[in-house]
Amino acid sequence: MNGDFIIGGIFSIHNYMQSEPNTYTKMPLHPKCSGSMEFRDLRYARAMEFTLQEINNSTDLLPGITLGYQIYDSCAAVPMAIQIALQLASGMEPFVNNTHVCPKPAAAAVPVLAGESDSTPSISMARILGLFGIPQVSHFTTCACLSDKRQFPSFFRTVPSDHHQAAALARMVKHFGWTWIGAVRSDSDYGNYGMASFLKAAQEEGICVEYSEAFYRTDPRSKVERVANVIRSSTARVIVAFMASGEIEVLLEELVRNPPPPLQWIGSETWIINAKHLRFNMCAGAIGFGVPRSEIPGLGEFLLNLTVAQALKSPLLKEFWESSFSCSLTGFSESMRECDGNEDIRSLQNPYTDTSQLRITNMVYKATYAIAHAIHGVICNDTQCDKSIQFAPWQVLDQLRRINFTTRNGVQVMFDANGDPVAVYELINWQVQKDGTLDFVTVGLFDSSKPMGQEFSISTNISWVGGQTELPVSMCTDSCPPGTRKAVQKGRPVCCYDCIPCAEGEISNRTDSLNCMPCPPEFWPNAKRDSCLSKPVEFLSWGDTLSIILTLFSVSGAFIAVCVAIIFYRHRTSPIVRANNSELSFLLLFSLALCFLCSLTFIGQPSEWSCMLRHTAFGISFVLCISCVLGKTIVVLMAFRATLPGSNVMKWFGPPQQRLSVLFFTLIQVIICVLWLTISPPFPFKNLKHYKERIILECGLGSAVGFWAVLGYIGFLALLCFVLAFLARKLPDNFNEAKFITFSMLIFCTVWVTFIPAYVSSPGKFTVAVEIFAILASSFGLIICIFAPKCFIIVFRPELNTKKHLMGKMPSKSL
Repeated sequence: MNGDFIIGGIFSIHNYMQSEPNTYTKMPLHPKCSGSMEFRDLRYARAMEFTLQEINNSTDLLPGITLGYQIYDSCAAVPMAIQIALQLASGMEPFVNNTHVCPKPAAAAVPVLAGESDSTPSISMARILGLFGIPQVSHFTTCACLSDKRQFPSFFRTVPSDHHQAAALARMVKHFGWTWIGAVRSDSDYGNYGMASFLKAAQEEGICVEYSEAFYRTDPRSKVERVANVIRSSTARVIVAFMASGEIEVLLEELVRNPPPPLQWIGSETWIINAKHLRFNMCAGAIGFGVPRSEIPGLGEFLLNLTVAQALKSPLLKEFWESSFSCSLTGFSESMRECDGNEDIRSLQNPYTDTSQLRITNMVYKATYAIAHAIHGVICNDTQCDKSIQFAPWQVLDQLRRINFTTRNGVQVMFDANGDPVAVYELINWQVQKDGTLDFVTVGLFDSSKPMGQEFSISTNISWVGGQTELPVSMCTDSCPPGTRKAVQKGRPVCCYDCIPCAEGEISNRTDSLNCMPCPPEFWPNAKRDSCLSKPVEFLSWGDTLSIILTLFSVSGAFIAVCVAIIFYRHRTSPIVRANNSELSFLLLFSLALCFLCSLTFIGQPSEWSCMLRHTAFGISFVLCISCVLGKTIVVLMAFRATLPGSNVMKWFGPPQQRLSVLFFTLIQVIICVLWLTISPPFPFKNLKHYKERIILECGLGSAVGFWAVLGYIGFLALLCFVLAFLARKLPDNFNEAKFITFSMLIFCTVWVTFIPAYVSSPGKFTVAVEIFAILASSFGLIICIFAPKCFIIVFRPELNTKKHLMGKMPSKSL
């Protein structure tokens, strides 16, 4: 169509190109499109024609100016696209056969070009047109590579870049929990660049790819079969297909021959919104992103108003008419009947007449309006436009960078610095309808203009593979439950792993944990190792059976000491009581009672006061006890020395000296304990090292020197007492107390020597039990060895409780 200014348009209405080869150069002399016609792309071309008519009828945009057009079929082939682009840019006469959609106007150079549909031809066109500064506005070229303005300075598009689509697809796959997928792509710029962007985004999301295959629709069938076999034998139940419509159709036709297990298909926008693929029921539940659906008022009626007369003026429209109605408009075909003029285009049901899914068609609408606004900005001022103005393509290019308007159907049009629009996608789901057919259903939205984290929204009304409502699972390895961690299998992708139970003391509280976390010091994992529980606190409590037994022995010992004291008090005037220094005996019994009772301070939950009391009470009471025994031993030695002629030694160790000696020896221990409590006293602490799974609540020594000084002093006095008693054991007497003191000190020393290794090696609360046992054993040894013989004579053999017997007047055997 002629006009004041001519706009070029290129669309991939056919998918193949044939030519008659030049035998010398092997280059095509007369390129020609072949194969079946893409009715959808024909609709795109006619949508451009409709939009230009709408613009020409507008009084606001380019008033008084008519825009003409030259629209051609590129055959989706690079050579054809380049030849047409050069022809339109230079104004040369057409040298391509049967490729124009509309009647040819007079040859003229075009300042701007709309198209192409496919990425590979567009890349080649953009490189050439960029050299001349001729802007190109594409409606369906999505390759992210074209956003590079250093290589493609004059390229614009109204469809979003695959960079956004690839990122959105990866996020969607991650959202549904699919970590093990297959990938197929077109072996073209569109497929290779798109899949590369997707794989990069998928890797960042932690998604693993079992295989990645590529082929082109013109490849040998053996290659397609190999790709199909890889899909059939794979373990991934989700497949991402970044493919053009031609390749996906070839692949699906091959898979239909021998269907694989049910697969969840993830599609790129090129084929996921193409209605002609809905015939493949194996793709039921397929999901993918497509540009938003829109309405273009008047377009449907325009498409349906195509007449025979219009079709005869265009080779492509003529081919469409003949193909749709299976008749010939020229009447010279042997294979088809002649068209009789009664054909009704409104009765057709094909992508040309279907205007229910105007997605890419709307991109054509936007691209054409963008070009018109750019030309308006060059030749028009506020009031009128000047059709006589001669302008260069670079001026249109400059205006395209600045445009920002809203089309009649309410869609905003603008370009960023890379010549790309704002990325907005609808999430398309192939759902089975009531009649068993598949149809497109919008189930979500992606809008890159929204804040980070809010771009993606998904409905719950999604139909999955085979029309099922249950979300399919696709993982190389089942998820590792809490209590385990993932360990990658050597030589396999990171999504293939073993589930290793957490080590002792560690947990993982979420699924697919990469690492196990150690529990805090006072906590321990439960049996499943998915949470930390407070460690049980262990100490020798009053309720323990062992504590009850030790308490009974302790109270019994104290009771025995009191009973012995009562016996001694009631027979205080008897010879045996008087002969054994009754004052020291009563003090010894008192100290023994304290020794028995001090063991009770070791039972119960340790506290600051109980820790200080138990060690100091133990140390002082035992020193008081040993001091009394030592005093009695010295009295025995002195008493026999006093019997020698001329000896007055007893006056130097009478009762006052005995009291002072006990007080002196005890005072030393008191001083040691005071220093210990002042400098570094015992304290309660939680022992976390001895047992991993429980806490031992015990008393820390504070100063180990203080503790061993207390024990060492007791041991020194006991050893001194033992030596003196041993020396006095053979002194003549029917009742030589030194013998019994020797036995008692022998037991005492044996118990405490044995105590040291047992104390060090006993675990937990048994450490305290060992200490209590040592106290009770040594106390019982003292009270039995020293006082049991005396009590036996007093109670059961009173006839031996006489001065004569004690002085040796009776046979010693009587005892």
